[in-house]
Amino acid sequence: MLGHTTSAKAIAGASSTKGEHTVSLNTGNTKRQLKLGAVLMGVGGPGEHNTWLNPEIPGDASVDIRWYIERARQAEAAKFDLVFIVDSQFITPDSPNHYLNRLEPFTLLSALAVSTTHIGLVGTVTTSYNEPFHTARRFASLDLISGGRAGWNVVATGDGGTAGNFGLDEHYDYETRYGRALEHVRVAQGLWDSYEDDAFPRDKAAGVFFDPSRQHQLNHKGQYFSVVGPLNLQRSKQGQPVIFQAGDSEEGRDLGAEIGEGIFTHAPSLEAGQEFYRDIKARAAAKGRNPDHLLVTPGVTPIITDTDEEAREYEIAEHRAKDFSKTVAQFGRAFGWYDFSQHDLDDKFPDLGNLGDTSFRTQADRIKQTAAENNFTLRETVEHFNPVRHSPFAGTALTVANAIQQWFEGRALDGLNVHVSVPSEFARFNDEVLPILRERGVVRSEYEADTLRGNLGLPIPENRHTAARASELLSA
Repeated sequence: MLGHTTSAKAIAGASSTKGEHTVSLNTGNTKRQLKLGAVLMGVGGPGEHNTWLNPEIPGDASVDIRWYIERARQAEAAKFDLVFIVDSQFITPDSPNHYLNRLEPFTLLSALAVSTTHIGLVGTVTTSYNEPFHTARRFASLDLISGGRAGWNVVATGDGGTAGNFGLDEHYDYETRYGRALEHVRVAQGLWDSYEDDAFPRDKAAGVFFDPSRQHQLNHKGQYFSVVGPLNLQRSKQGQPVIFQAGDSEEGRDLGAEIGEGIFTHAPSLEAGQEFYRDIKARAAAKGRNPDHLLVTPGVTPIITDTDEEAREYEIAEHRAKDFSKTVAQFGRAFGWYDFSQHDLDDKFPDLGNLGDTSFRTQADRIKQTAAENNFTLRETVEHFNPVRHSPFAGTALTVANAIQQWFEGRALDGLNVHVSVPSEFARFNDEVLPILRERGVVRSEYEADTLRGNLGLPIPENRHTAARASELLSA
């Protein structure tokens, strides 16, 4: 077994719970264990141009509910914590295959809810182009349908073209996007507390169905939203859906530290993962939160082969098989799907000015800065950001298991989001890698709970109105 590496002192010592009203964890398991998510990508996401050609993948996998149900059950059998459905609401002809034709998250996750029993159900919903009341009601419904297994991946939409699908001429700027995101989440959380847990006695003998003193209006008036409430739905047994967030900009990291209970990210190296882990946990602690109530879970695509050399050869072959013209086309997404085909690949990277400022700004700025500092051509820039990727999670089952344990114990992550397309490749990870980690105590052997919060080891948020009344009684 690999040696244990402790977390930074600043993180380990930061355990303030200021502003957090919580009750029991819904689990007796206190040992830190690796959390596992399965990202269901159907016919292939970004950079996976040829995935759909695999004979194991139906050509309509991204819209076939049977494919999702089978993958969710496969993940549940391996004791994964959750399945994750990525979403966006704007496409171009150059969008990844999965993005071009895929099911809407709430409909999809509701079908999975009645086809599974323990695995969490997490979906992406934008705060930029939805109203908080709708978001709150839909997630609360999913939480009840699933028996407390819902999770919300909060995004401040980066694809500027989305504005045109919602009657707007311009996309929101960064400040507005992230301001709306924080307020949207806070409004939804307030609506989820509309009913206290004892609001419905349903006492037939006494003829009492409902206690109106346990129903509460929100009466929110903020910068971006005005919502009266109450929400017409009770809380589930996990209290509220779990909040996830993804974003690497300063605004994104601050939002994640403020509201995130799970953080979806990408870590190109152990050191980069550790830096992000320390930063996001420290930001959470600075906001008065317990950093242990925020789980960092980067996305990975494990490659399991008979030898480590085979994994390297596989990565090279996959890179060579990619259509470079499609890579160039998708490279424009960070800049609002800018069309790079209008430029000569061997000319200097074009001056794009402030293009990308209202899209994926952090990524766009990084590309522009790198190209300028190195005097790259367009071709060299695209190649620089799309190299042959030698993943640390590629090789024999033992190699991959050792790498996962090293990152986990080295505090580069709390869990992994495994990208799932080819069923046999996912099965190989479950059947060969997880048993090694399970024997070492890194991952669970059985579910600890039947809610997402319970299995993630996250506290149940106490209803704010119940907490306020208890506080008044104590001070009386």
